[in-house]
Amino acid sequence: MTNAIPLIDFSNFNTNKLAIAKQVNEACLQHGFFYAAGHGVSFSLQNRLELLSHHFFTLPEKEKMQIAMHKAGKAWRGYFPLNSELTSGKPDLKEGIYFGTELGPDDPRVQQGLPLHGANLFPADPPGFKEAVMEYMDAVTNVGHLVMKAISLSLQLPEDYFFKKYNQDPLILFRIFHYPPQKEQSQWGVGEHTDYGLLTILKQDDAGGLQVKTATGWTEAPPVENTFVCNIGDMLERLTGGLYCSTPHRVMNTSGKDRYSFPLFFDPGFHTSIERIESVTNVHETKSQRWDKSSVHEFAGTYGEYLINKIGKVFPELKNDVL
Repeated sequence: MTNAIPLIDFSNFNTNKLAIAKQVNEACLQHGFFYAAGHGVSFSLQNRLELLSHHFFTLPEKEKMQIAMHKAGKAWRGYFPLNSELTSGKPDLKEGIYFGTELGPDDPRVQQGLPLHGANLFPADPPGFKEAVMEYMDAVTNVGHLVMKAISLSLQLPEDYFFKKYNQDPLILFRIFHYPPQKEQSQWGVGEHTDYGLLTILKQDDAGGLQVKTATGWTEAPPVENTFVCNIGDMLERLTGGLYCSTPHRVMNTSGKDRYSFPLFFDPGFHTSIERIESVTNVHETKSQRWDKSSVHEFAGTYGEYLINKIGKVFPELKNDVL
């Protein structure tokens, strides 16, 4: 396998918008994936978060379960152990922690019992983990707004199109995943899938293992220092009528060491209505080509309704706490 995923430098976006938008357009049409360099997120912050994450996942499971997901209820936050998250109905060989936008008990959305809204669960050990996670989420959310400006322009829309219509109050879901080393391909770290939402912004460590499905087959997306791997999700495929297609990907950690990844899902606001972009006229039904043979174009409603329908399949045991 060779790396065919393009790298796009966003550092001079304000003076180079159209050229960057053209690169984003080509990447979205050809791959649905690209590396984002020049993103502005502190390298020291990234390293601090990575080291703190290493510390947390070396703790005994009893300590990690102090912030187990079931304790967060509808907020859908906290730790899950190995083999308890499903992809396409099969358990993944990974453990992880779920985070989201931090909301206090007085927030109207929390008082309403709105799913996926609430307070995060943070461990006491290691110290400083909460501060690093919160700082990182804020920084990468800014990257999401920047990339969505480029995607807007790539579709020949005003650069604030997605911000005004979908992302003034984006739904932010952040994960930290730990993949133990594996010797055999008897189980995937994450099986073949596409992401549900709008845009995924992934920091990966140096272990490798991410694979992307292209027209010529599976290709590696190896680590490139101080870049994020960005990929478009099913919701952007829905909004663009299939012009920009979400791309299947998977993870197999055969590096011989522990692998850590840090995906942030930058999605439409919970109450935003999902409507196809009218200026994209050539709707392309992708059902027959999709990995799961489902149609992303049949859904109508709010993003929250869409996501709740999807997310219960990932943790069936927690489904009743959220729905």
